[in-house]
Amino acid sequence: MIKIQEFLGTKVDNSPLVVFRIFFGFLCAAESFGAILTGWVHETFIEPQFTFTFIGFEWLNMLHGEGMYFYFSIMGVMGLLIMLGLFYRVSMFTFFIMWAGVYLAQKSHYNNHYYLLMVMSAIMTIMPANKDKSLDVRFNFTTKSETCVRACIWYFILQMMVVYVYASINKMHLDWFMAKPIGIWFKYKANYWLIGTLLQEKWVQYGVAWGGVIYDGLIVFLFLYKPTRKLAFGLSLFFNLFNSFVFQIGIFPYLMIALSLFFFPGKTIRNLFYRQKKQPEPVVQAWDKKWTRAFGIYFLISVLLPLRHHLFPGDASFTEEGHRLSWRMMLRSKSGSLILVVEDKSTGERTRIKNKNYLTLNQRGSIIGQPDMIWSYAQRVKAKFAEEGKDVAVYARSSISLNGAPSKKLIDSEVDLASIPWDRWKHSSWVLYHE
Repeated sequence: MIKIQEFLGTKVDNSPLVVFRIFFGFLCAAESFGAILTGWVHETFIEPQFTFTFIGFEWLNMLHGEGMYFYFSIMGVMGLLIMLGLFYRVSMFTFFIMWAGVYLAQKSHYNNHYYLLMVMSAIMTIMPANKDKSLDVRFNFTTKSETCVRACIWYFILQMMVVYVYASINKMHLDWFMAKPIGIWFKYKANYWLIGTLLQEKWVQYGVAWGGVIYDGLIVFLFLYKPTRKLAFGLSLFFNLFNSFVFQIGIFPYLMIALSLFFFPGKTIRNLFYRQKKQPEPVVQAWDKKWTRAFGIYFLISVLLPLRHHLFPGDASFTEEGHRLSWRMMLRSKSGSLILVVEDKSTGERTRIKNKNYLTLNQRGSIIGQPDMIWSYAQRVKAKFAEEGKDVAVYARSSISLNGAPSKKLIDSEVDLASIPWDRWKHSSWVLYHE
């Protein structure tokens, strides 16, 4: 325990953390302003009648309407302040809270990358990332330091390891090895400049699928081993820029490139980004026991949380139970249908709901394979009829094709979804799974 405390507590060159803060702030600003400019804010928070919040966070439907342009503008400004290191703690905490609101307020655009940004924003609020090359230092809002405890560096290394290793493990199933989801996605990218035709080749699709498993599983270890570090950086550039071009997944590829800073010695970072080249000497010291325990507990939870889908029966790619928060990234392609039928309890009359009367085109596409969103939709429909003085039951007919396979029923169509509570801790019996 003492050796772990000394390893984590030793003060080392903080230049990787400081330079990362600058990149991180820029990417936070780019994500926020970009969401406005690309129409993402309009599509997600203005066009819909309501958003599919995480269950229990329905009060976040207040994040709706034209005011969301202002909301995202504030986040963009916070990103710029983070980059400049001005009022760093306040700006970082504000961005974290606001981004957490965005993440929890909508599931139509759920993305593991958004979850990672929320987690890292939370941790960055306690990082001493403004101790150098910041306006906080310039204006004497904080004392300058060229060192930080080694735990600050290793947090990012271990977090990156958790993300990538689980991403690799989760890809190890037959559909992925047969490049089935890759083939479906690439079919819609045939018109891409220069590589569109190439993406239709089966050998390319197999290469991307198998290469993804190998890259995700090995990249952190290639970074950690000095002789392969430059190779790892080259692979990281190629892999992430390819993903950015082909899949348009926002800032995530660039965030992962920026994280490579933590694998290089401070001397290298200073030679690349600093005028002052002299590197501070390490100062060996033991980290406080409570912080060491907190560090260990955080990563214990980080390792265990993605395994929770094994507590539910069936394939999480089909049922979605335990899918979120588990680094199950880009594993499947789903298509299918959803019909909601409302039954008036007093008359027995049944009415088929027109989804377009409630949902936007994007919501209609994302809800199909998501049982929790279908449940929330049923509650919304029941509430709408209750406003008219009607007590109704709501039934869902949902079938799903996973990775191009024949369609199978997802929801038990005999269960009144509007009358049953949501249980987040165990399998919902009305969610069907197929062995």
